[in-house]
Amino acid sequence: MERLVWRVGQRELDCSSRTLVMGVLNVTPDSFSDGGRFFDPEAAVRHGLEMAAEGADLIDVGGESTRPGSEAVPAAEEGDRVVSVIKRLAAELDVPISIDTRKAEVAEAALDAGAVVVNDVSAGADPRMFEVARAAEAGLVLMHMRGDPKTMQEEPRYDDVVREVREFLARRIRDAEEAGVGRERLAVDPGIGFGKALQHNLALMRHVDVLVSLGRPVLVGPSRKSFIGALTGAEAGERFPGTAAAASHLVGRGAHIVRAHDVRGMVQVVRVVDGIVRA
Repeated sequence: MERLVWRVGQRELDCSSRTLVMGVLNVTPDSFSDGGRFFDPEAAVRHGLEMAAEGADLIDVGGESTRPGSEAVPAAEEGDRVVSVIKRLAAELDVPISIDTRKAEVAEAALDAGAVVVNDVSAGADPRMFEVARAAEAGLVLMHMRGDPKTMQEEPRYDDVVREVREFLARRIRDAEEAGVGRERLAVDPGIGFGKALQHNLALMRHVDVLVSLGRPVLVGPSRKSFIGALTGAEAGERFPGTAAAASHLVGRGAHIVRAHDVRGMVQVVRVVDGIVRA
């Protein structure tokens, strides 16, 4: 297998030898999956340390909920939520820290605090985002989303969701490179649950290998998503079995990084799939 490296800060993450797990740390009062549990900075830091101990390869810290229908948070407030948490985690852990934000201002403050990845659900919609990532030599995740979190689930329509998402991500890779962000610093995410109906999510997961062909690490985030509830009736906190099933398929089809709330369980899932498909 050809080696696929993702450069984040001064690190090289090998995405070809095994699947990476990105732990989700929501420092928000209104997340759809763990609403407010880690809004307190002390609780957030403890949970970040726990996820690292459970085997997380990256910790993704977010201060703004992007659940369907959510309102945007002012940059100053979002920064206040995440910067102190990132600073402490970066000082205590050898695990790369990611900032989950759409705002260049927040990304810049988080990178200054010790983060080395920007996980941008808007794929660089903020005109300064590429500049900020380039200056900090950060890893950058480009995700597909139709609309914004407040409106994205209002009757999303596609002619061919797989083709359209691939074309969008290929275009944003080119845009980032033209802005000076090194290709080796880019990863892509199809945006499961972001501006997609059930059939769109299933099609993207069924054909995730089409995105693997872009030649950059593919990050996927099926964890606790509503498509699992639509298929099984399970509430958000009861969706790990469905999450594990989706992640197993995605990794088996070539996805490189799985973003997960339940790190301990997901590490076990991806190690077993890796043992089967990467032998």
